[in-house]
Amino acid sequence: MSTWFECKVKYMKMDQNGKEKMVSEPYLVDAVSFTEAEKRIHEMLKPYISGEFTVTNIKIANYSDLIPNEDGDKWFKVKVTYIGYDEEKKVERRTNTYMLIQANNLKEAYDNTENAMHGMVSDFEIPAIQQSTIMDVFPYFEKAEIPEHLKPVEDLEFEKEEEL
Repeated sequence: MSTWFECKVKYMKMDQNGKEKMVSEPYLVDAVSFTEAEKRIHEMLKPYISGEFTVTNIKIANYSDLIPNEDGDKWFKVKVTYIGYDEEKKVERRTNTYMLIQANNLKEAYDNTENAMHGMVSDFEIPAIQQSTIMDVFPYFEKAEIPEHLKPVEDLEFEKEEEL
């Protein structure tokens, strides 16, 4: 499971009129700690930002899922409410979660969410969708190399099942 950190970065940006102005933009980074999030945001943005930039804020983002779409150019924060029934107390239970969906507009964000949720066992609603201020998302693609004398955990679990 990914831990997403929202990093605010402040730097001088050239606007459409050719004037420089100071901007503060949020980016999303997949990392295991605040320290790694800061390191990764520096590595990811260094090729794209000329001059100096400062990471002014880092916080854990509350997204349960992230659904990219290469055709989309904006990120949308989607509130999804799971609906369940507590048999013991005879009451309906609602649990809210947030997803970050990449799309071109609200309708496309809604459709992408519906497609991602297709086949879910529990009922759900989509009560809110809003365009996010997130400029870009940097998932953690690197897969650690495993030394030759060690085995991946998946292989160990498979061996245990064979022994039974």
